[in-house]
Amino acid sequence: MTIRSVLGRYPLVRSARDGMIRLRARLTGFLLSRFEFPRQPATQAVRTIYQVMLGRDPDPVGMRDWGGAMASGQLTRQEVALVVRASEEFQNDVRFSSRLLGHSIHLGRQQFIRSLPAGRRILDLGGTHLAKAEGAMVALGYPYPFEELVIVDLPSDERHALYRSGDSLREVQSRLGPVRYRYHSMTDLSGFDDESFDLVYSGQSIEHVTPEDGGLVLKQVARLLRPGGYLALDTPNGRVTRLQQDEFIDPDHKVEYRREELEAKFAEAGLEVVEAKGLNYAGRSLAAGRFDADEVAGNAGVYAAAEDCYILCFVGRKPPLAG
Repeated sequence: MTIRSVLGRYPLVRSARDGMIRLRARLTGFLLSRFEFPRQPATQAVRTIYQVMLGRDPDPVGMRDWGGAMASGQLTRQEVALVVRASEEFQNDVRFSSRLLGHSIHLGRQQFIRSLPAGRRILDLGGTHLAKAEGAMVALGYPYPFEELVIVDLPSDERHALYRSGDSLREVQSRLGPVRYRYHSMTDLSGFDDESFDLVYSGQSIEHVTPEDGGLVLKQVARLLRPGGYLALDTPNGRVTRLQQDEFIDPDHKVEYRREELEAKFAEAGLEVVEAKGLNYAGRSLAAGRFDADEVAGNAGVYAAAEDCYILCFVGRKPPLAG
């Protein structure tokens, strides 16, 4: 019996064969667009960039300008992709969906970390990065060279299962300077000298201890900071997260502060809030008394209206010496 006769007699076999052909065609198209991109003609490369980054075909002006720049060698394919990345359309109209909320927040945290003041000696509370030995601050884009960055984090077996990554690191040489690890609770910073740090960062960590322990941490940070030194902190905003769900948004959270509660914590520790901003603006859904994950994810970045954002980003300062 020939293959053709089998296909003619058994519709299910024919349907399966047709499905495999369609799948192969889709895979071929994907592989061509992924691995042959550097060899595509300029016009096809522009079309690929627009489809991937903007979700549309290029307009005539874009095709003319960027296709011509590629064809002439004025710009490489990667440079054209970077031009599109810098465009208003990509920045403002290509929005994260609710399924990518965590990635949207991650983008804003990188922007916040790049905005922090320079410090010669830095303390990062809870700053382990699950994939990068240099820690979260360096990995997320802190831009300034330092003399020392000290990361304090719990021993791995004392962390929630979500955050276990080992605790064997002791010192790593990053592109900005040496990173040293110490494994203990951030509620005990007695091992550090008074006024020994220019900058302390607490990224998504203060919510993992009780409000009482959080107040203790901030008072110890005030002791460790040099006069005029800074504490930078980001944490979920309870005003928004309580609309998202009744329980905490992370099983390891002990508290999720509102803006006024966090400001009170800073004041009690003797730290002046010099910058209060937020990540992922949620103003429209807050006004309606509901949580809209697509709005929150779509509004990636840093905003001035801290109380209306999903994440609070504070920078506090220890008062400088008089005179």
